[in-house]
Amino acid sequence: MYLVLLGMLWFCPSLKGQENSFTINSIEIKAEPGWEVENGKNLTLNCLFDISATSKLQSPRRVLFYKDDILIKNVTSWNKKESFFIQAARLYDRGNYKCTVILNNKEKTTKDYSVSVKGVPSPRITVDKIEVMEGGVVKVGCSVPEEKPPIYFIIEKLDMHVFKQRKEKMKLHENFVTLDFPIEERDHVLVFQCQAKISFGSFLEASEFSRSDWVTVREPFSIPKFQITPEGEITEGDPLKLECTILVAPMFLEEPEIIIQKGREILASAKHGTEVSYTPSLAKVEHIGNYTCKVESGKISKVNSVFINITELFSKPELLVSSNHLDEGGKLDLSCQIEGSLPANFTIQKENTTIINSQNFTKRVWVHDSGTYRCLGTIHNVIKESDPVQISVFEIVSKPKIFHNSASEVITGKLLEIYCQSTNGTPPIMYYLCKMNLCANQKEMYSNEPVKFLDTPTANTEYTCIAKNHHSQGTMDSDVLNVVVIAPVAKVNLSILLHEEVVSGKEVVLRCSTDGGSWPIHYKFYRHNSMVPFATITLNDTQAIWHTLQARKEDEGQYYCTASNRANIHSGVPKSNIITIKVALAPWMKSLIAVVIIGAIITALVLLIRWYFKKTKAKQMPVEMSRPEPPLNSNTEKIQSDTNVEANSHSGYNDDIGNHTVKPTNEHKEPDHLKMDVEYTEVEVLTPDLPRAPERKGTDTVYSEIRKAGKLASDQWCGGGGVERFEEEGWAWRWEAKGRSECQEASEKTRREGHSYAFKSMLPVPFFFSWTRKFSSRTMGND
Repeated sequence: MYLVLLGMLWFCPSLKGQENSFTINSIEIKAEPGWEVENGKNLTLNCLFDISATSKLQSPRRVLFYKDDILIKNVTSWNKKESFFIQAARLYDRGNYKCTVILNNKEKTTKDYSVSVKGVPSPRITVDKIEVMEGGVVKVGCSVPEEKPPIYFIIEKLDMHVFKQRKEKMKLHENFVTLDFPIEERDHVLVFQCQAKISFGSFLEASEFSRSDWVTVREPFSIPKFQITPEGEITEGDPLKLECTILVAPMFLEEPEIIIQKGREILASAKHGTEVSYTPSLAKVEHIGNYTCKVESGKISKVNSVFINITELFSKPELLVSSNHLDEGGKLDLSCQIEGSLPANFTIQKENTTIINSQNFTKRVWVHDSGTYRCLGTIHNVIKESDPVQISVFEIVSKPKIFHNSASEVITGKLLEIYCQSTNGTPPIMYYLCKMNLCANQKEMYSNEPVKFLDTPTANTEYTCIAKNHHSQGTMDSDVLNVVVIAPVAKVNLSILLHEEVVSGKEVVLRCSTDGGSWPIHYKFYRHNSMVPFATITLNDTQAIWHTLQARKEDEGQYYCTASNRANIHSGVPKSNIITIKVALAPWMKSLIAVVIIGAIITALVLLIRWYFKKTKAKQMPVEMSRPEPPLNSNTEKIQSDTNVEANSHSGYNDDIGNHTVKPTNEHKEPDHLKMDVEYTEVEVLTPDLPRAPERKGTDTVYSEIRKAGKLASDQWCGGGGVERFEEEGWAWRWEAKGRSECQEASEKTRREGHSYAFKSMLPVPFFFSWTRKFSSRTMGND
C-alpha cells in the first residue's frame, strides 16, 4: 500500500510538468475572398495558430481580433482557428487588422494586415415636387444610408441635360443632406443628380451620380408685350399711346406688377390687372427713345423692350440776343428764330414769365433785367422751347476801399490781412491787390462783401486795390494804403568804450547796440544775475550809451543789456553778450600803497634790529666786565684791535665818543643805572678767514659789552653760517647777511670809499628795497 502511494506521488508531478509544457509555434491571419473587396461584399478574417505541448491535456486559449489597434472581438476557443466575419463590407471597414493568441502566460500576435474596400454605394436622391412654378423652390435630398459620415455631397441642377446650377455640402455627422434649388425664369424641365464622396486619409472614393425624377416648370405669367398707337411712322403732333399686356396662369394666385420705363424714369405702372398704358398728349421729338415693360412678382421678373421713333415736324427754336453782358442803361435785342418756312407763333419769356408774344423784343436794360430768357415756337399745337439764355446787366463798380485791421500794429514777418471792397457794382467782381505797383494777387467775388488778401510784409509797404467787373467802363483803383511795419530787435551787443581796462576814478562807458529795429527802442542795462535793471534808456537810435563818472572797486562784475520795441512783445526780448569789468587801481594809488607798505616794512625791520642788538649787548656787557683781560699777543685780539683802530681812524671819531675798548672790570666802572640793564650771553663765533691773519678754525667764546648809549662805535661781529654787521654813525647804516670773509671785505671797501654807508635788506617779499646815503668825512665831522 505504501508502495502504491509512493508511486502515485511520483507520477503526479510528472503529469503536472507535462501539462504545463507548451509553446506557440506560429500564428497568422488570412482574408477571404481577399484583402481587397468590393463595397457591399462579405469578408471573413481567419486567425490560424499552431501550438505544441508535452501532453495531450490542453487548456483553452483566448483569441483577440484588433482593427487599428482597437479590440473588436474577444473569444475563448479550443480550436486551432477562429474567424471574424464582416457582412457587406463598407468603406468604414477599411483599416489594419491583426489577431492575438493567449495561452496561460504566453501570447503571440500577427503583424498588421490592411483591408481595402473599393467603391461607394450609389446615393439615393429625392425631390419634394415634380411640378413647380417659376420663382418657386424644389427641395432635393441625397443620402448614403450604408456608409458612415463624414460624407461630401454634390447635387447638380440640369435643364433638358443642360447644366444650370451646382451645390456642394460636407456632412460630418450625418449621411444625408437636403438642399433648396430656386426655380428661375426660363427654367422648363429639370432633373437633379447627386454624388457622394468619402475620404480616408489620402484615399478618396466617389460614387456614381444618381438621378432624380423629372420636374416640370410652369410660367406664372407670360413675357410682356408692347402695343403702340399709331402703328407705323409717327410724326410730331400725332396722338401717342404705349400699352403693355401679359398673360397670367390660372393656378398663379399672386398679381404681378407691370411697369413702363424710359431709361431710369418710370412712366406708368399697375399692380392689379394684366395691362398698363402710357399716353402723352402729343408725340414730340423728346419722346424718341427705348421703352421697357417689366413684370415682377417675388423673385420672378420678365422684361420686354421697344424703340419708338418720331419724325420731327419743325426744329427747336433758337433765341438770339445782342449781347449776354450789358452795361446798365444799354440796349437789349431779342429775336426768336425757327428753321423752315412753316408759319409759327412765338413767345418770349423771362424766368417762365411771358414778356411778349412776338418774335422780336427790344428794351433798355437795368440791373433788375438780368436773368434767364427763352422763347417758344408753336406749329399745329406742337410747342417747342428754345435753350435758355443767361443775360447779365452790370452796374459799374464803385471806387474800392482798401483797409486793414488798424487795431493791431503790423510786425515784420507776421501775416497781414488786407481788405478790398466795392460797395456798388454788379458781381462777379474781380479784385487785384497791388504791392509796390506789382499786381500779382487776384480774387473773384460774387457779392459786394469785402475780399480778404493775405501778405507778409518785411518793411514799410504801399498797397493799392483794383476792382473791375464786366462793365465796359474798365477798372477802378483805390487809394494808397501805407502800412508801417515794425521790425523787432533781433540781435543785441554790449561793449565797453574808451578803455578796455577800467582804472579807479576814471569814467566807465558801456554801449548797447542792435542790428536794427523800429524806433523807439528801449534799452536796459543789468548786472549779471540781477532781474532789475540799473539803467533804462529809450531812444530813436540803434545804440544807447551808459556811463559813470568815477569807477569804483564795487563796480566790478559782469554786465549785459537788452533791447526791445513794440514788436518784441510777440517775439521775446533779446539779450546781449555778457562782459566782465575789472577796476584797476590808479598809478598814484599804487605808488602810495607801495610807499606805505615799504615804510612800514622798513620801520618794522629797524625796530626789530635795534631791539635785537640792544638785547644782545645787554647780555654780553656783564660777561666782559667780569672776564679778565686776555693776552695781548693773541691772534684774536690782534685782529680785533687792528680792525677797531682802522675803523675808528676812518670814521673820524675819538675814543670818548664812539669807541669802547675791552678793559678789565676793575679799571672801568659803569654807573648804577647802567648796571641794571647788563646781561650776559655766550655767543659762538666762527673765526673768519682773513688775509692778514692766520686761519683759525673752531669756535671762540666772545663776550660783548652792550651799553645803552646814544652812539655806538663801529664794530664788526660775525657768527657761524652768516654775519650780521650793524654800524650806526649819524644817519648812515649798513646791514648785510654774509659769510665771515665777505663781511670783512665789505668793511674794507667801506673804508676805502670814504665813509660810505648803505643799508640793504633782502626780504621774502615781491620787491627789493635799497636805501643808501653817503656822507663825506668832512660833512660827518661838521655834523
